[in-house]
Amino acid sequence: MSLAPPTPVFEGLRPPDQGPENRDKPTRPKLKMWDRIKFILLFTVVWFLLVWAAMANNPILPFVDAMRLQASEAGWLLVLLGIEIVRQLHFFISERWSGYHRFWTRRVFGATERFTQRRFSDWTRFRLARVLKWVTFFSLFIFVVSKFMNLSPVLAIFKLPALLFQAMPFILQLAFAFFFVIFQFVAIFWFLSRGGVDVYYPDDIKTRFSDVWGQDHVVARVKENILYLERPHEIEEKGGYVPGGLLLWGPPGTGKTLMAEAVAGETGRPYVFVDPGAFTNMFMGVGILKVKSLFRKLRKLALRYGGVIVFFDEADSLGNRGMLAQQGPGFPRGMRPAPFRDAGCHGFSYLSPEARWMLSRDALASGAEPEPHARRNRFVMGGMGGGGAGMGTLQALLTELSGLKKPRGFINRYVRRMLGMRPKPPPKYRIFVMMATNLPEALDEALLRPGRIDRIYKVGYPSKQGRIRTYEGYFAKVRNELTEEDIDKLATITPYATGATIKDLVNESLITAFRDGREVITWKDVIKAKQLKELGPPEDVEYIERERHAVAVHEACHAVIAYRTRRHLEIDLATIEKGSDYLGMVAAIPPEDQFTRWRTEYEADIFVSLASLAGERMFFDGDSSSGVSGDLESATSVASYMEGFWGMGSTVSSYSTAKRLDVGAPGGSQGGRRAKGQNPEVELRHALADRIEDNLAELLEKTARLLREHRRDVLVLAHALETHKTLTGDDVAAVLEGRVGPTIDGTAYRSTDFVKEIESHHKAAVLAHQSHSGIMLSLPVAPRSGDPSQWAPPVAASSGALSTSDDGFKPPPMPASPEHRADGTGGASGAATT
Repeated sequence: MSLAPPTPVFEGLRPPDQGPENRDKPTRPKLKMWDRIKFILLFTVVWFLLVWAAMANNPILPFVDAMRLQASEAGWLLVLLGIEIVRQLHFFISERWSGYHRFWTRRVFGATERFTQRRFSDWTRFRLARVLKWVTFFSLFIFVVSKFMNLSPVLAIFKLPALLFQAMPFILQLAFAFFFVIFQFVAIFWFLSRGGVDVYYPDDIKTRFSDVWGQDHVVARVKENILYLERPHEIEEKGGYVPGGLLLWGPPGTGKTLMAEAVAGETGRPYVFVDPGAFTNMFMGVGILKVKSLFRKLRKLALRYGGVIVFFDEADSLGNRGMLAQQGPGFPRGMRPAPFRDAGCHGFSYLSPEARWMLSRDALASGAEPEPHARRNRFVMGGMGGGGAGMGTLQALLTELSGLKKPRGFINRYVRRMLGMRPKPPPKYRIFVMMATNLPEALDEALLRPGRIDRIYKVGYPSKQGRIRTYEGYFAKVRNELTEEDIDKLATITPYATGATIKDLVNESLITAFRDGREVITWKDVIKAKQLKELGPPEDVEYIERERHAVAVHEACHAVIAYRTRRHLEIDLATIEKGSDYLGMVAAIPPEDQFTRWRTEYEADIFVSLASLAGERMFFDGDSSSGVSGDLESATSVASYMEGFWGMGSTVSSYSTAKRLDVGAPGGSQGGRRAKGQNPEVELRHALADRIEDNLAELLEKTARLLREHRRDVLVLAHALETHKTLTGDDVAAVLEGRVGPTIDGTAYRSTDFVKEIESHHKAAVLAHQSHSGIMLSLPVAPRSGDPSQWAPPVAASSGALSTSDDGFKPPPMPASPEHRADGTGGASGAATT
């Protein structure tokens, strides 16, 4: 019996379900010499300044008497000096005696420390301490000045600027006025450069990696980056360097920002969140000041805490300079340009960089062909984007990320150089940059190069297991009656659900239950919430009876053909309730994660699209409505791409390439040469259009033949739609198979007498349609129970297969039992629109 290998655990990284580790040391960290003597030196200097002021006011006062006088008048200063000396002695002992340090920190000041930590964050306490220090320095300065001026401290505050201005020479007064005007502008720009940057500490955010569901592979990589940040010496000692930048890209709602919050909660470093609109300003140059101010703050935090993490949300608003401004053949790592995003097997990567750039330039110049079936995780190329954050802001960001490592500090840069000393090199700032965007192609290539952004991870749509885990996490927070099978089915019928949409669906299900006076979510609440989110509330309109029947037949034709021929997509719901831009629809979804499409699958899609036209002609004596316009558009688009682009037709060459290179249509006259004076564009279009029309006509005939074989299924499903307005995919299968479904009983449609009544009602509806009058027969009501002897045999799962025709066409085999479910995020196949 083999044992599974143990799960690797990163050394030095705590488990996701644990909070920040206890970093308390047995003794107090040792203070630097300047931190130990700075307040003692300050109080001593102030004391002697007060003695000097007393002697200046009374020249005959000896030094010893002046000290005695100040001891009586400013004895509080000596008290502060004594307290500071005792404090430094306390720190000195705590740095060397662990028992002494533990007694004072836990027993004496422990309660006060815990109280302040609950009330204030570390950043707030730091800012309060800094304000207190500045107030102390300013108070001592004013107190000393008031002694020299023989005024009270309050009057000295107001008279000191006037006295200083009067004491200046005239030229200095002009210079002061000049610099005061400049100072006003500096103050305005300083004020405008504030805001948009928030600093958090580990205890401020409760999100952990265990709260990020459905993105385990990305979380594992992010954990690895945090390990390098907390233990950088392990890779630097071996000659490497710590990755300093990480880009998370993917569709909205997939958890990019949540993952960044988890990093903030897990790491022991400060976390700086940069608002995406922080660098959008009215005045030119303010964005540059904000970037420099941001990184100045990051460097301070990195030195103080040993590292800092900064997160730029919606990074495309800052890092957008447009692809055409790149002036080079390369493209961001892991991303191909939009005109070639459909190249199968990464065909674009087979070409040289120069060839990629040439083809992309030509495609962008001529206009890339639109995608017929764009997936929701595709992105639009930001080729024409301008500087998203204003002139110079992106360049300032690039410089700060990996610019010249110049020495820092005024004394280090200028004073040491004046004294003939070499400035000290800058320290290693442990700044880890995280960015998130849903438009990665819009980011400037210089921003994405290694050294600035070292790692690029896609946070895509969760897999089915990821969706199950996400649903379980959110449903665990509310009361529900859903089983594991229900959760699995829900994850199947929502293939492109993200963490945000799943959370919203669970919340809408809870609201639906509350609306019905319940506090427990049921499966019906989830289905209602799903339909509401995907289709929106139906319009408050009512069809006239004959139009309602026509729409029901239209959608029933779509549903029957989809159920009998299509395997890569399954019915999610069918409805005849009017929406904002449709009269009815049959929505379908993929039952599994599939990344390639085949010719037979596209032909099945065309069958479903053409079912409305073939069905209306068959059921309404050759007549058809304008509601098939959208279906014909879909069928023509798919057939065009099959014939001219995907090699699924009678020719192999690509229409777009033949058009661009002017090589003529395949199979042209005169040995492949076109006739004299003939327009090659016209030749291409005529040849392609003829092949498309022939293909569609052939598929339309096969669709009509399949509908004739399943006329009964169309009528009973149309009746169910007229009765219930909206059916789920399970209910559609129940009606067609004559069994009990989740919300309706399909066994009634096995009764031959009831089917005859439905047929009679349809004939009356056709007569009403032709005479433009009302239907003479009312809609039949399904019997509660019927005579089993009158029931027709159950519909076999394979009864809908088309017989093999002369051309060898045979649809894919039917499954034994339709257990797959459907999702409303799929396209609406066959929406009857006007």
